[in-house]
Amino acid sequence: MKTSVIFSTYNSPDWLEKVLWGFFEQTEKNFEIIIADDGSRDETKQLVESLKEQSPVNIKHVWQEDDGFQKCRILNKAILASEGEYLIFTDGDCIPRADFIEQHLRFSEPRAFLSGGYFKLPMNISKEITREDVISQKAFDVDWLVSMGLKKTHKTMKLTASGAWANFLNKISPTRPTWNGHSASCYKEHALAVNGFEETMQYGGQDREFGDRLIHYGLKPKRIRYSAVCVHLDHKRGYITPEMLQKSLSIRKDTKDNKLIHARVGLDQYTS
Repeated sequence: MKTSVIFSTYNSPDWLEKVLWGFFEQTEKNFEIIIADDGSRDETKQLVESLKEQSPVNIKHVWQEDDGFQKCRILNKAILASEGEYLIFTDGDCIPRADFIEQHLRFSEPRAFLSGGYFKLPMNISKEITREDVISQKAFDVDWLVSMGLKKTHKTMKLTASGAWANFLNKISPTRPTWNGHSASCYKEHALAVNGFEETMQYGGQDREFGDRLIHYGLKPKRIRYSAVCVHLDHKRGYITPEMLQKSLSIRKDTKDNKLIHARVGLDQYTS
C-alpha cells in the first residue's frame, strides 16, 4: 500500500525545511510527499527544488496563487495529485518523529480515520533545531528539550510514551478523536467519498469539519494521540480575522446539525 503524505505551507521556508528533514528520516520508506502550497513566494519553490535532490522519496509541489487563507482549496488539489491508497495529513510547521508514518499505517483500519497528536515547542527551541537534531531524533527527546529550556509537564508524555503504555494512554485520553490537521489519516477513497475539504471555509475548524463528514459517512474516529507524534514549531497567525472565524464556525455548525457528508464546494468541481 503506497502512502501519500500531504501538508500545507505558506511562506515559511525555514519551517518547511525542518519538516522535510523529518520525513527524510522515516522508518517507512514507501510513501510520497505532497507539499500543498497556498501561494508562497519563489523562495519556497527554490527550497523545494533543492531538497528534491536530497530526498529519498518523491516530492510533489502543488502550488496555487495567493488568495488569502485557502488551505482547504490547496489540500483538495493535493488530494487529486496524490497517488497513494492511504493519505496522511500534517502541517508544514510539524516535524514528524521517525516512526510517524509507520504508526499511522500500523493503526490504519478500513472503516476508520486516525487522530494523532503533536507537542508544541516554544519559539526559541523551534529556531534552534538543526538537521542533526532531527537525524539523531534529539528534537523528540524530552531531556534534550528540557536542556534547551523546555518546561517539563504532563504533556511531555506524548514524547516518552511507547508500546503498551502509549496504547493505554490513547484509550484513556479525554481528548476527543477529531480530525487534526497536524496528524490525521484515512484511505483516499474515503476522502473522495466526502468530496474532500470544504472550500467555503477558511481558518476555524476546517479540519474538524472534514472529520465530521467522515463520521457522517460512517467512519469511526480512532485516537492515536500518543503513538503518531510530531513537534509543532511556533509561529504567529496574522491571517486570522473575527469574520473568518465566525463564517467557518457557522459552516461547521450546519454540517453537524444536518449531518452533511459531501462538501458543498469540494473535489467535484475539479473532476466534473
